[in-house]
Amino acid sequence: MTVHLYENNMEGHHKEEKTSDVQSPADPGHPVKCSPVIIGNIPLNGPTLNVLASENFIHQSMSIIVENAIKKATDVREKVCEWRSPEQLKELLDLELRDGGESESEILQRFKDAIRYSVKTTHPRFFNQLYAGMEPYSMVASFIIEALKPSLYTYEVAPVFTLAEEAVLKKMMELIGWKDGGDGIFNAGGSMSNMYAVNLARYRCCPDIKENGLSAAPRLVMFTSQECHYSISKAAALLGIGTKNVYAIPSDERGKMIPSALEEQILSAKSEGAVPFMVNATAGTTVLGAFDPIDVIADICEKHNLWLHVDACWGGAALVSSKHKHLLKGIHRADSVAWNPHKMLMACLQCSAFMVRDKTSLLQRCHSARASYLFQQDKFYDVSYDTGDKSVQCSRKPDAFKIWLMWKALGSRELEQRVDRALAMARYLAEEIKKREGFRLLMQPEYANICFWYIPPSLQTLPDGPELWEKLHKVAPVIKERMMKKGSMMVGYQPHGEKANFFRMIIISPQVSRQDMDFVLDEINNLGKDL
Repeated sequence: MTVHLYENNMEGHHKEEKTSDVQSPADPGHPVKCSPVIIGNIPLNGPTLNVLASENFIHQSMSIIVENAIKKATDVREKVCEWRSPEQLKELLDLELRDGGESESEILQRFKDAIRYSVKTTHPRFFNQLYAGMEPYSMVASFIIEALKPSLYTYEVAPVFTLAEEAVLKKMMELIGWKDGGDGIFNAGGSMSNMYAVNLARYRCCPDIKENGLSAAPRLVMFTSQECHYSISKAAALLGIGTKNVYAIPSDERGKMIPSALEEQILSAKSEGAVPFMVNATAGTTVLGAFDPIDVIADICEKHNLWLHVDACWGGAALVSSKHKHLLKGIHRADSVAWNPHKMLMACLQCSAFMVRDKTSLLQRCHSARASYLFQQDKFYDVSYDTGDKSVQCSRKPDAFKIWLMWKALGSRELEQRVDRALAMARYLAEEIKKREGFRLLMQPEYANICFWYIPPSLQTLPDGPELWEKLHKVAPVIKERMMKKGSMMVGYQPHGEKANFFRMIIISPQVSRQDMDFVLDEINNLGKDL
């Protein structure tokens, strides 16, 4: 018989009508007063949660999670995914929500099904996104967060997590090179961080916008490379700047912004009567993994008094490596930086920091609404630790704790070794691609993005030209479909400019070995050699 987590007191509340206290069946340690209190036919004596049954359910659930979502999901002998079409999956999962609840055994089976048909992004052969791998310390931190259900707006409700966020931001700013510190906040993803940057840069340029709206602003324009993340144009649309006022600066053949073209565009915009206010540089582009020349861009920004934001969501992890931090040379000159530890550093999703060099409370002034029910100024502690008014969110999860606990466990040296190993593995794969017939490297990788074409035997005799590239464009999608349905691995593909579809491998996880690199190339050949 299933023991339900919540007792139904509607039927049995008259049993409580006794002359002395009794113990609640839901909580043996909670006394129930003899005289029942009933409002609207709802008994209020004692809690309805059955604590013992809840604990038992959680123990069973954790066993399933450990076995299926951790052990099996990270076993290279298991599938990365069990592909089903949306129609098939709807049928398998029975997603409809009904008036009555299901039994505990049914719910536990729902767990198993959800895990079974989900993509195992912690699998050693998941190379599809800019995150991967299983990180045990960060995972445990996530469990703690979910168990405690904190919200990070005031110190009084999240004291430990407030201080942990402060410590992580301080360390990250040291790595950026801001010797005097700065300000910052963790938020809901890199796209949100970039939006913060645009809003803050605009506020510095035109502070009256906060109260008077867009009518108080001239035509504002911003600049970014054509390789930037799409969240920059989304931020411009969301904030009312307009996507046509985002000037895309040409990139060179390696995907880096061309500084001379940036200065030309700035001067051109000024000649049109527009007001330039910000430049976005990217440290680790999404597709090619390119790093814009931050130092040179910073010179231009200083010359024209423009806010410099560096989107280092992907490439920021190179800062922990003495061998690779040169990729971000000049980042200490940025006014703001976005950095996602849930990417290369492997913290559990999501874990995204936005940092600003300003120490005059610009972040607070830009976003504050001074909600009196949260941010009372006469509290009994130092209210500077109430960080919520810096944020555009109210409720905010303490994501920094996921990188804090991991960093405490591993130390900076282990994080450095992880980054160095991932980039060394990327170099190994690039060299193997050069050696193999039918594989062609798009460019030598600068970071952990390895971009390449697979050319099946039937196309290998064709000369470079429109016919080859038109046919090659259709190869990667078919191979991707086959690998997904087989469940052997996941590797992304995309076109780029006028280039035909190519594969983009992302290497992050320390679980990955040289043998996995060899397997990827062998498997792509096996899946596509008949095309």
